[in-house]
Amino acid sequence: MAILAEIRVIPIATPSTSLSKYIASVIEILKKKGINYVLTPFGTCIEVEDMYKLADILTSISDVLKSLSINRIVIDITLDIRFDKQITLESKVKSVEEKLST
Repeated sequence: MAILAEIRVIPIATPSTSLSKYIASVIEILKKKGINYVLTPFGTCIEVEDMYKLADILTSISDVLKSLSINRIVIDITLDIRFDKQITLESKVKSVEEKLST
C-alpha cells in the first residue's frame, strides 16, 4: 500500500505570529525518520508505507511541539491511498505535467 499525505500543522497561541520555527521542527522530524517530503507554502507532503508510520510521525510532531511549550495544535491531514500500485509525490506531479504538454 502506498500512502501520500499532506500535513498542515497549526500551532495555536504562539508568542509570535511567525510559525516557521515550529514548522522547521516538524521538518527535522521527517528528516530524522528518513521520510520523503515536499515542503509547500501551506503544508508538507509526505510518503509513508502504512498508517502505523503516519501515526508515529503525528505522535512525534505533537511531542516535539509540546516540548516547545505549545499547548494546542491543529493538524489537517489529506490522504491519497492507492491499493493497486505504488505512487510517489513525484509520480503524481509527473502525471499532471505530462497532460499539460499535450
